Amino acid sequence: MKLSILGGGGFRTPYVWQALLRDMGSPRVDEVSLYDVDAEKLTTMAALLRQLAAGTPDAPRLTTTTSLEESIAGCDFVFSAIRVGGLEGRRCDEHVALDLGVLGQETTGPGGIAYALRTVPVMVSVAETIARLAPNAFVMNFTNPAGIITEAMQGVLGDRVVGICDTPSGLGRRVAAALDVDQSRIHMDYVGLNHLGWMRGVYFDGRDILPEFIADDRLLGELEEGQVFGTEWIRDLGVIPNEYLYYYYFNRDAVRAIIDAGTTRGDFLARTQSEFWTLSRDTDDKAGLWRRTVDRRSASYMAEATGGTQDEPAHHHEADSDPADQGYAGVALGVMNAIARNEQATMILNVRNGNTIAGLPADAVIEVPTLVDANGAHPLSVPAPSLHQLGLMAQVKEVERHAIAAALTGSPSEALLAFALHPLVESVPTARRLLQGYTEAHPQLTELFGRTPATPGLAAAAR
Repeated sequence: MKLSILGGGGFRTPYVWQALLRDMGSPRVDEVSLYDVDAEKLTTMAALLRQLAAGTPDAPRLTTTTSLEESIAGCDFVFSAIRVGGLEGRRCDEHVALDLGVLGQETTGPGGIAYALRTVPVMVSVAETIARLAPNAFVMNFTNPAGIITEAMQGVLGDRVVGICDTPSGLGRRVAAALDVDQSRIHMDYVGLNHLGWMRGVYFDGRDILPEFIADDRLLGELEEGQVFGTEWIRDLGVIPNEYLYYYYFNRDAVRAIIDAGTTRGDFLARTQSEFWTLSRDTDDKAGLWRRTVDRRSASYMAEATGGTQDEPAHHHEADSDPADQGYAGVALGVMNAIARNEQATMILNVRNGNTIAGLPADAVIEVPTLVDANGAHPLSVPAPSLHQLGLMAQVKEVERHAIAAALTGSPSEALLAFALHPLVESVPTARRLLQGYTEAHPQLTELFGRTPATPGLAAAAR
């Protein structure tokens, strides 16, 4: 089977590759095509992957290309991890918002909307290419904002696209490990949208073990979410929120912490990854350099949520080792194996709602436990969300759909609605300034909305 990795020069590609190397089942991926617009990064990444494969019998055949059509043609699966605008675009997303006193984050709030506006047109075009050259391929989308991009691509490819996020599965894995129960025997009651969801139950042999976990001071206090939200707030809610809900429940604190830190996540990654690419030109041990860089990257994940900074995190985040049965690469492998081998598996994915959650449109993408088999992905029934959960999901989903409409039509009015209706913006005048700032900062949005950039410096920084 052929797997096409879009954004193959990206930093997480080795995780997918390592998961494939460990997979000895049949049929299996025996050809991997890396696609990226940056030829130098592709060359470095290919050398890194071949180092990781050293000594591994029957490693997949690896090819690289800067031609999207060449990579996609004849593939069975597509893994999408494209970053439109690169890390400089991410930095713009963060700083335009922070300069107006609102959250600057790549998937949540106005930064996520800006990221979606310039990414949706590209990914819809990718979906059209897949439909033309590999109509039977199954797409696993990790391109952020994952829920929005998955929904936009489904407009072309339907249910052959699912969105992947490792945050919910990682939470379930850590709760199971803390309680010393077999993760393969647990079922999670989880509901939400991408980066906006709640774990409401963890069932082990039919018994919900989440209440006893929440009641345990030591276990809850050691959990990352316990440190992010505080044990008292989690007990007040009665559920464990996805860590990205920190930006909603503690919005003012998060914005102030990021501003006071002086360095955003995008700033940090742009600096450290630039160092990696520079150093990789002069070292033979590219795999070792990559491991050291991702360890540093993982340690500072969401540092502002635990009282630290990107350069000096107060809490060491769980290592991003991503073994075959963990992390988003493990989820992607599980999806491929379930479809190709009919190895039924249940995992939390971004899928089309259908009638799963009443109150949301049937074609809205939601994040819920999903059964995957040879016939594709099938969302499982979940208990109805609370009014708080449904209300927040509905408001953010409305924002997402306005963002998709703006990206596909070039309508500034749709874009303004997306910014103004987001619960983390709360101001129409601020929304107008956000729209203006992002349009001037990003050449993709200048072109989308048919405007002339007023600040060339910012526009250049977004390229």
